[in-house]
Amino acid sequence: PPATAPPPPGPDMALRQLLLIAAALAAVAAPAAAFYLPGLAPVNFCEAGKEKPECKSGIELFVNRLDSVESVLPYEYTAFDFCQAEGKKRPSENLGQVLFGERIEPSPYRFTFNKKETCKSVCTKTYDTTKPEDKQKLDFLKKSMLLNYQHHWIVDNMPVTWCYDVEDGQRFCNPGFPIGCYITEDGRPKDACVINSEFHEKDTFYIFNHVDIKIYYHIVENEALGARLVAAKLEPKSYKHTHPDNPDCSGVPMDISNKASGEVKIAYTYSVTFHEEKSIRWASRWDYILESMPHTHIQWFSIMNSLVIVLFLSGMVAMIMLRTLHKDIARYNQMDSTEDAQEEFGWKLVHGDIFRPPRKGMLLSVFLGSGTQILIMTFVTLFFACLGFLSPANRGALMTCAVVLWVLLGTPAGYVAARFYKSFGGEKWKTNVLLTSFLCPGIVFADFFIMNLILWGEGSSAAIPFGTLVAILALWFCISVPLTFIGAYFGFKKNAIEHPVRTNQIPRQIPEQSFYTKPLPGIIMGGILPFGCIFIQLFFILNSIWSHQMYYMFGFLFLVFIILVITCSEATILLCYFHLCAEDYHWQWRSFLTSGFTAVYFLIYAIHYFFSKLQITGTASTILYFGYTMIMVLIFFLFTG
Repeated sequence: PPATAPPPPGPDMALRQLLLIAAALAAVAAPAAAFYLPGLAPVNFCEAGKEKPECKSGIELFVNRLDSVESVLPYEYTAFDFCQAEGKKRPSENLGQVLFGERIEPSPYRFTFNKKETCKSVCTKTYDTTKPEDKQKLDFLKKSMLLNYQHHWIVDNMPVTWCYDVEDGQRFCNPGFPIGCYITEDGRPKDACVINSEFHEKDTFYIFNHVDIKIYYHIVENEALGARLVAAKLEPKSYKHTHPDNPDCSGVPMDISNKASGEVKIAYTYSVTFHEEKSIRWASRWDYILESMPHTHIQWFSIMNSLVIVLFLSGMVAMIMLRTLHKDIARYNQMDSTEDAQEEFGWKLVHGDIFRPPRKGMLLSVFLGSGTQILIMTFVTLFFACLGFLSPANRGALMTCAVVLWVLLGTPAGYVAARFYKSFGGEKWKTNVLLTSFLCPGIVFADFFIMNLILWGEGSSAAIPFGTLVAILALWFCISVPLTFIGAYFGFKKNAIEHPVRTNQIPRQIPEQSFYTKPLPGIIMGGILPFGCIFIQLFFILNSIWSHQMYYMFGFLFLVFIILVITCSEATILLCYFHLCAEDYHWQWRSFLTSGFTAVYFLIYAIHYFFSKLQITGTASTILYFGYTMIMVLIFFLFTG
């Protein structure tokens, strides 16, 4: 096509148009100064000797924690014996980063803008295997290569990526790169060892002790400002430097035999080159990472699949509402004599029992309160994420946002729990408020605390420091709990919910139920449809948590969230109608559990995902996986219920 032809429309196009509209709105909203989210403003760089206050020449490289797909335990950079940065101060982390175990530290790698470096030495580490502490350090390094631990480096708030070809001619850009790799005793290369045919010694580790870094920059139209970095890519290499003091980056790879004894010397080096990239703008510099991430088309498929379920359910609900109820009510209105009224049937027979308070009304009202809190929190968090406030560039923002919202939403929780408890005829309001404040958050916190003890025992960086635990408890006790009390006060002050019909003194006998109107089969059937709507999205979310992939499809997630809410409501209305027609008036708990049972399917899916997709090894990692999964399942149960 001619050069002027517009690109074919598609999801990307729609996304770009949305972004353009957002940018236009931002430009209108912002005064003369440019509009940027806090912490995400561009940094300008210029060559040494041309520095100005708004433009610097030094580029710092930061290192994040190292993690592995085969283990849930991340470790911080300082836990390994790599080259350390002396005396530099660590950047501060927000609550979300600490909760997710991110630990960002300064590194000894320093570059000057547009200054090429070739094979520059960073440091040399020597291990004497006869000394126990040296042997321990080397063994830790070997173990982490065996489990394929990955470095995560950051330049100018962007991940430094390692791009390589995968099948179907696709290029995959991994925001991390391995420490090294291992050739097994039968000569089979594991993980990254396949990239180089020189890695062939059996039972040997190869360490990537050299990196070739390419930094791409874009010169700002306004020449006075300098350049902005738009990408940083690297290639890990392995060299056995014969003269560590004067390295030349050539020759055989750096091998560490598993049975090696005596002295082992590892020299760390790097090369850096700068390339001008005119086609990438600073604002779209994350695109190349996200584009190499899999599968937007699957998402559209899953959304269509979910919409079909929603249409089907809405049709059923509408039919029941319009046809059946309309007919029944019309027939009701025609009755003039009391004799006809004796021949009632179906759901009209239970009108004197329908508002009988449920058993364990206290617990149900507490669950409803906590569920409301989680529902509003999820809605607001996803809404902000859709607007782009919580993008992957804004590290830890998603988690921070969710925690802060949860703390501030104590009032609706207290109010809802109190309103329902009062309408159930409950008197013990103090117990109700205390349970709403402490039962569900307490279970989550206890689980979290046990997981944290395991992480702490393993020396992992994901273990939350004592100070942060105290801060979370303070947020909970000093903000969330008082807000819950305020909500409950208003809830109990209002009159109880008025019921349109009187409740009979004597409970009615419930007739023998057919199989599918019994409580358990009904509840099990009810969870299938909502789960069918979300399971594809669930795969991507679990991938982003356990396989360390970036999650950025918040638009899809928001859509799926809305569909899930509709599906849960409609499936419950349908089943509730069926068992009221069967003259079973215990509907309160059943309506909560019918859609809440989706969480059980979620748990089954998480177990399936663990055995089929993850290569997690080790007891601690397995316990952690299921511990964290149980927290997600509980939250999901309250939310769907």
